[in-house]
Amino acid sequence: MKFIVEPSNLKGDAKIPGSKSNTTRAVVIATLAEGRSIIKNPLPSQDCLSTVEVYKGYGAKIVSLSEKEWIIEGSYENPRLPNDVLNTGNSGTTTYMAIGTASLIKEGYTVITGDHQIRRRPSGPLLKAVEDLGGVAFSVRGDGSQPVVVKGPIRGGKTSLPGVNSQWLSPLLINTPLAPEDTEIYVENLQERPYIRMTLGWLDRTGIKYKEENMERFYLYGGQRYKAFEYEIPSDWESACFPIVAGAITDSDITLYGLDTNDYQGDKAIIEILKEMGADIEVRNNGKDGIRIKGGKTLKGIEIDCRDIPDAPPILAVLGTQAEGKTVLKNLGASRLKETDRAKSIAQELRKMGAKVEEYEDSMVIYKSDLYGTRIDGHTDHRIVMATAVAGLCAKGNTIIDDAEYVRISFPNFYEVMTSLGANIEKVKEIK
Repeated sequence: MKFIVEPSNLKGDAKIPGSKSNTTRAVVIATLAEGRSIIKNPLPSQDCLSTVEVYKGYGAKIVSLSEKEWIIEGSYENPRLPNDVLNTGNSGTTTYMAIGTASLIKEGYTVITGDHQIRRRPSGPLLKAVEDLGGVAFSVRGDGSQPVVVKGPIRGGKTSLPGVNSQWLSPLLINTPLAPEDTEIYVENLQERPYIRMTLGWLDRTGIKYKEENMERFYLYGGQRYKAFEYEIPSDWESACFPIVAGAITDSDITLYGLDTNDYQGDKAIIEILKEMGADIEVRNNGKDGIRIKGGKTLKGIEIDCRDIPDAPPILAVLGTQAEGKTVLKNLGASRLKETDRAKSIAQELRKMGAKVEEYEDSMVIYKSDLYGTRIDGHTDHRIVMATAVAGLCAKGNTIIDDAEYVRISFPNFYEVMTSLGANIEKVKEIK
């Protein structure tokens, strides 16, 4: 599927769907918990539905998957051996969570794989950690990527991880409390810290005891049990970044609902980033009464540390093209380990549109640029597709974006939200 985007200004209001990261954690913990958990305002994205299917394989009983709530009865701390290979689709978080949960199973081997992007994503540090804790875990190809094979049960013990990817740590934080012995994890130079705070928030919410020291050492007590829960998923700041930036770089006036600046999600930093750049943004009651973005202001380039917001660089790069002077994105290491090397992918596509972008190993420099519509490769990456769609709103001429169907991975109603605000975006199946 393609998007054809024409220059547009936005007006009106819209509700942002639920958080992908929170929904995924909710499904995993509901599966491990005793009793029936109720997940309100879940995100029915492809990634989250992949989590549901994988955890059904571990014994989750899906009572309801309605639009407003998902109800799951857990396998009660004893996930079962799946009857088949687990396919995590395009979801990195699901892949790593599945590795952690497989390490709890007492008998048999679990095989985990995913789509072409997942089969390139590194899991080596997590596999080593599983072995440190008493399990068996290896990559079929021997390169640390998927498919992987895991055998439990882990006992507990000590292990360490590099801090470049928080997705290796969260599965251990969630699953090791169910091991019989205590677990101690040392993490060197942890990045993406808001995601770990989110995971720890879920442990707090469901009665799990742990100790944490300066986001470097984590001590999980063994032999614990998860409590079933009822929780309303907050709206997704990662998704919200796209209409927020779109409103700021066009002559627009929009209000977005469902967001909460008190939530753990790191991408709420977009509000302070835009304020520092000179945008007109009003946050009402921590976002609970809406966030209003008015465009037309002159924006100035700034330096942005992307250490804790690894999904944001594509849309921040687009933002940089519309800011006076230069915008510098720093600490891009985690962003290069996602579905694609996102720094490289967005730099490549923005250059096609006429942007001046300099790319370095761990940073990018983006200069104010006039953008021109062209044919864009979406790189089968939802965040590249959505970022370039926003760029198309302020480009001269039409922008045609391939792989538009990938928005379903994280923001399944992106098209509906954006067009409801007045974005001139057309969906088409094929263009010669």
